[in-house]
Amino acid sequence: MQDFEKLGAFYLGRAFDLEAGKRRDDLVLYDSKDLVTHGVCVGMTGSGKTGLCLSILEEAAIDGVPVIAVDPKGDLGNLLLTFPNLAPEDFRPWVNEDDARRKGMTVEQFAADQAARWKSGLAEWGQDGARIGRLRSAADVVIYTPGSSAGVPLSILRSLDAPPPALVQDRELFAERVSTTATSLLTLAGIDAEPARSREHTLLTAILASAWGAGRSTDLAGLIQLIQTPPVQRVGVLELESFFPSAERFGLATAFNNLLAAPGFEAWLEGDALAIDRLLFTPEGKPRVAIISIAHLGDRERMVFVSLLLNELLAWMRAQQGTTSLRALFYMDEVFGFFPPVANPPSKTPLLTLLKQGRAFGLGCLLATQNPVDLDYKGLANCGTWWLGRLQTERDKARVLDGLEGAIASGGGRFDRAYFDRALSGLSSRVFLMNNVHEDVPAVMESRWAMSYLRGPLTRDQIKVLMGPRKAAAAASVPAAPGAGGVAPGGRTAAPAAASAAAGVTANGSDRPVLPPDIQQFFVPVVSPAAGAANLCYEPMAIGVASVGFSDARLGLNASKDVTVLAGIDPRLGSVEWADGITLTIAAKDLDAEPGAGGRFLGLAPAAAKAKSYDAWARSFKAWLGRSQTLDLLRSRSTGIVSAPGESEREFRIRVQAAARERRDEAVERLRQKYAPKLAACDEKIRRAGQAVERESAQASQQKLQTAVSMGATVLGALFGRKTLSSSTIGKATTTARGMGRTMKESQDIDRARETLAAAQQQKADLEAQAQAEIAELGGSFDPVGEALETMTLRAKRPDLNVQLVALAWVPVWMDADGRLTPAYR
Repeated sequence: MQDFEKLGAFYLGRAFDLEAGKRRDDLVLYDSKDLVTHGVCVGMTGSGKTGLCLSILEEAAIDGVPVIAVDPKGDLGNLLLTFPNLAPEDFRPWVNEDDARRKGMTVEQFAADQAARWKSGLAEWGQDGARIGRLRSAADVVIYTPGSSAGVPLSILRSLDAPPPALVQDRELFAERVSTTATSLLTLAGIDAEPARSREHTLLTAILASAWGAGRSTDLAGLIQLIQTPPVQRVGVLELESFFPSAERFGLATAFNNLLAAPGFEAWLEGDALAIDRLLFTPEGKPRVAIISIAHLGDRERMVFVSLLLNELLAWMRAQQGTTSLRALFYMDEVFGFFPPVANPPSKTPLLTLLKQGRAFGLGCLLATQNPVDLDYKGLANCGTWWLGRLQTERDKARVLDGLEGAIASGGGRFDRAYFDRALSGLSSRVFLMNNVHEDVPAVMESRWAMSYLRGPLTRDQIKVLMGPRKAAAAASVPAAPGAGGVAPGGRTAAPAAASAAAGVTANGSDRPVLPPDIQQFFVPVVSPAAGAANLCYEPMAIGVASVGFSDARLGLNASKDVTVLAGIDPRLGSVEWADGITLTIAAKDLDAEPGAGGRFLGLAPAAAKAKSYDAWARSFKAWLGRSQTLDLLRSRSTGIVSAPGESEREFRIRVQAAARERRDEAVERLRQKYAPKLAACDEKIRRAGQAVERESAQASQQKLQTAVSMGATVLGALFGRKTLSSSTIGKATTTARGMGRTMKESQDIDRARETLAAAQQQKADLEAQAQAEIAELGGSFDPVGEALETMTLRAKRPDLNVQLVALAWVPVWMDADGRLTPAYR
């Protein structure tokens, strides 16, 4: 059996001989790096397109490549139907009962038939249940259902968050993001607004550009307020009221309000955030196959969601470092309608940008369709690999050939239209013509048997069954919200505040105290709602703000982190115990200069009214920082990479996976370069030896013929000649004897040539075995997911402790009727 488990190679099937109409033994192994230049798969219903694309997704999962797959038809959920035991009872819940009836079988019989069929099909292609087990353990497969609770819901609320600064600074990308978001929102509200011609679109882009440019996020309710009171006074050169009067803006706001109030719209606001990083990886950093099912949505809702998803994917891509390895894969099971040749729906621009720029960031796109006519083939010219299956009409074939010709021409290749025309005409089910710009010639292949059970589209109820345990586990893991007196969001319980109140700090504290001007005062913002009938109060505490540096010349590390700590002030001793303080989760720049309305001020310790106290507290703060502040970093022994400050283990593992994959690809490439000339030399020896065998065999055959003729003539002459023995007969016999000697020599030459050929073939086999052993050893050295990470702890040095501020902080708390205090901050 041929070994198809190669590093960085996708096992897609075997070569197919179109003339003979049968499968060949040659494996079709597709280099995963080639998918960085994207792929497109075209084939009619029944061509095997879905099976081929699912096989590609299976191979990506096994290789540790995360996938986002948009599923308009419901077929991709079959990726969850993987049964390592291949037992009939595993298939039983998922077989189609109508298919069983049509075959005259009970459901149990049909399940057993399908299990046997799948086991046999896998074995025919060298696969088994063990490989299915590898697939199941390699990636986390989830079905998301935006706008529905059948699967894991996805919220589009995050789509109105401000893009990352890197995208905002790129004017072209920022303008595209703003424009497509505005178009998507208007489409969702049922407003047909063409960009650059619609004032609704122009107003929304102005609002979003102003808010996002300032780093402010919003939501749909906030957008309604912004439409009524926009943050801009001019649109172009026109005054706002002249361009779009307030009475007419109210109509636009009402349209969005109706959308927000529509029955069922709340489903769009529930569930996991539409965050690409969370779709691609689990919280632990394990690669994920995120299947986003949109089969239940209408055309308008599909367009809106896909456009928002593409924009999020584009923003995520721009935040990644460049790579030549396949970092992630985006797959669309049916791109028809989202990428037309003439129209410009909101999905087209971001998708085209992904095709043009994705390769630089290791993001591959795989697009599939069974409707090859209405596609932007100029845009698809960015795809480096084309899989073409059986097509329905001559018109389809002609359109595909035109598109493929453009793709090959853009890559500098030569297009043989006659060859491709003949090849396309001879394709059968599961047989594809593959043209890869990274290969010298196109190939005809038959796709392998999918490991997933291809039962057809999943129903909503079946999706519920598959995702039910996951949603139940997620609901059980959500912690209950703390009540009054519980742990505050910042980690501080109400008990210390209550103890301060009991100590007399709160006596007669209704009015804000008058303090010397050289005592800085800050107010922590209120973020927690009141628990019952509680009153807002401000409790005095010391606040310390510092920048702590960490450096390590060996690691090449020079980092710093900001520390903001709140600590209570002892009313009798006037001291501050920083070790008992609370780390504030908001930045010092976000502290307020004035209190909120209606708050009471609790009593102030005498020491807090003296400026010199703060100098002493600053010294003790710095001393505490030197004792307590450390920086824990993670280190991957296999790659030598060290985590960045603030980088979580999940984020670090994801980065290590990408780096390991790059190094693996580089190592595989070095092995290829190492063995390529040696294998080429072996092939040349085999070729020459084969030619020698053919040459010697031909000479031996000729010599045998000459000897036989001479022998026959001699025998006949001796038997039927007029003389019983003549001198000529003796001469001929002598010549015949010499011929027979030459024949024996020629046979020996053939044996030697065959030995030479066998030796060359054995040399090549030994060389291939040696290469395979090195590849296997290389594969064992790359396991970033299961690697045990080392923890490195760095301590701050005194010169790297920069105390920026020690001041008085007024901290918001809620006081109930019994005088108990609950923090109102985080």
